[in-house]
Amino acid sequence: MDNHQSAPERQRRFRPVLKAFVIVFGALVFFGAGVAVGRGDIHIDNLSYSPSGAKASTFDYSSVDELYSLLNKNFDGSLNKGDLLNGIKTGLVSAAGDPYTEYFSPKDAKDFEQALSGSFTGIGAELGSDQDNNIVIVSPLSGYPAAKAGLQPKDIISAVNGRITTGMRLDAVVRQIRGPADTKVKLTIIRGSGQPFDVTITRAKIKVPSAEHKVDGQIGYLKVSQFSDDTVGLVRQAAKDFKAKSVKGIVLDLRSDPGGYLDSAVDIAGMWLPKGKTVVSERRGGEVLSTRTSGGSGEFQGLPTVVLIDGGSASASEILAGALRDNQAATLVGAKSFGKGSVQEVLHLGDGSELKVTIARWYTPAGKNIDKQGIKPDTEVKAVQTSAGSDKDNQKDKAYELLRAKL
Repeated sequence: MDNHQSAPERQRRFRPVLKAFVIVFGALVFFGAGVAVGRGDIHIDNLSYSPSGAKASTFDYSSVDELYSLLNKNFDGSLNKGDLLNGIKTGLVSAAGDPYTEYFSPKDAKDFEQALSGSFTGIGAELGSDQDNNIVIVSPLSGYPAAKAGLQPKDIISAVNGRITTGMRLDAVVRQIRGPADTKVKLTIIRGSGQPFDVTITRAKIKVPSAEHKVDGQIGYLKVSQFSDDTVGLVRQAAKDFKAKSVKGIVLDLRSDPGGYLDSAVDIAGMWLPKGKTVVSERRGGEVLSTRTSGGSGEFQGLPTVVLIDGGSASASEILAGALRDNQAATLVGAKSFGKGSVQEVLHLGDGSELKVTIARWYTPAGKNIDKQGIKPDTEVKAVQTSAGSDKDNQKDKAYELLRAKL
């Protein structure tokens, strides 16, 4: 985690479709344990730091210099200046007190970018923090090690390989959980008011298809597992298939979807909504900073739609679900969503490191702040645990039942 920054300041926004790279997670920082750690609603800009800036000159570093001088003089051992600088920067950002505001070293920044491609090594779960600063499971990915081991949204990870996580940052916990494929990691889990229990998970290569679909008679089933750079294209392929097979209604499954690129969610919302409809607004305090509206491509416009959500639906998936309901394009079925609606901006520093900082909150078209509150479904259906290998899904069955009643 080195940190010289010199060149003049420069901003750049990447969009997956519109060339502005905005990640929603909300949920939640960088992908390490499996999918994402704190990947939230994120704008990614490219900045370098100018030490001559006005704000920088008002910060008094003399006490830090004094502390280093004493440490260097008295410490019985060798000191690595690079590690010390990393510690200073990590501590500085950590002191802001926000679990989604983090400093990434150049190596961590590369891991973050790699994870956004949908391919990485881990347990297949997104991690976040709850209001008590516990490290929690946000979404275990279906079919991957964390889900197979029985981990659930809101599970608290109290220890990793016996090391207590209390007081640890998200990125530090992720590093403990990550490791080569086919190696094992032991997590100590607290679920609800129950006693802690250990789960040993074998790490694996995670390759996530961001969207899949199938046709069941007149109903098109569309599962979006995360919002990646290929998601819009995959959903458009589904739309062509649905049209060719004369689909009359859609079940959109956003369960255990931890989020991803906001632009993908906005573009997909436009497949249901007319052009110009509000999808999400970004606010800081009471001030509206920006409003994202639908492009109105209209592939699914007018088709009855039921959206499935649960406690693992976070960030971009919550924004899409809220936008479709608030614009009367869909009804929601399942369980209350995770509640990750803060906006993080990723600033690229000159040495390859990054700062991810919370800058605002997301609101649905009806003005609902989803951060820490989540979205309640129109029809609440508690998931029924089934035996291993069973394909019974009572939430999905309810969605099909409600949709068939509309056809």
